[in-house]
Amino acid sequence: MQCVVTGAAGFIGSTLCEELLRLGHSVTGIDSFVDYYPRGTKEMQLAIARSHKNFQFIEGDLLTLDLSNCLRGAEWVFHQAAQAGVRASWGIYFRSYTDNNVLATQRLLEEARRHPCIKKIVYASSSSIYGDAESFPTSEHLTPRPVSPYGVTKLAAEHLMQLYATQFSLPTVSLRYFTVFGPRQRPDMAFHRFISSALRTEEIEVFGDGEQSRDFTFVTDIVEANILAAKHGSSGAVFNIGGGTQVTINQVLEMIELRLIDLGLDRLRVRRTERQAGDARRTSADTARARAELGFSPKVSLEEGLLRQIDSLRALRGG
Repeated sequence: MQCVVTGAAGFIGSTLCEELLRLGHSVTGIDSFVDYYPRGTKEMQLAIARSHKNFQFIEGDLLTLDLSNCLRGAEWVFHQAAQAGVRASWGIYFRSYTDNNVLATQRLLEEARRHPCIKKIVYASSSSIYGDAESFPTSEHLTPRPVSPYGVTKLAAEHLMQLYATQFSLPTVSLRYFTVFGPRQRPDMAFHRFISSALRTEEIEVFGDGEQSRDFTFVTDIVEANILAAKHGSSGAVFNIGGGTQVTINQVLEMIELRLIDLGLDRLRVRRTERQAGDARRTSADTARARAELGFSPKVSLEEGLLRQIDSLRALRGG
């Protein structure tokens, strides 16, 4: 397949590009290197894909790029690009979220209408659209009630996907990711912050009491879900993608500490600060629909994934 991956230099995007290339597909990666975290980190994440003969990279903003050229010949489009971050989406920064999450998505969809060779557009949505859900595990049938501006923009883009599917027969699928972790995770995300601080023997900052729970999903399981959605997802459909393990932040800290003690490192020093606006108290994915329609089943446990992420960050620090 001829594939396009937006946000190709990011955490999930770069991992997805490598897997598509490994499977024998041709990939065009697009990224604007938004300065939410250092460009050098993203360049490192993109290095393996860049070295592949079937990979082409286009640097640019989806709001200004010649998308006709970018999508020429594309059969699968994986729309990973977004302005990330729940806590940063308030106040004056909201404009960046509407631009990169809503307007960029609408422009991509408009151009995609002109490319009949496209067989599927897979959109990276988020469990943030649910907010503080009314029931757990949460199914796709529950009414979304985001508790952050970030969640609002992800839901708006999701609605655009469904609109273009129903009004213009554009084959779109949206995947609601539940807390993705693993090697290359963004520096602002919890596991990356916790592990990096621990390796530097610094205090770990935890927002709130640490009893908030999440359905953690390893990055390779997210990548597999994207490919399954491209193959099997029905147009306009929405799927929860979760790892199936719901634990509290405090339990995660205990797991990290045990691993670091095994490595001969110090116990964690935790500093608790005020709960952040927009943080949901609990998330838990009902993935029955993804299992039935896509054949999705998470492969990597929380414990195994944590070990991989710790080892990855240790390797970056030279052991």
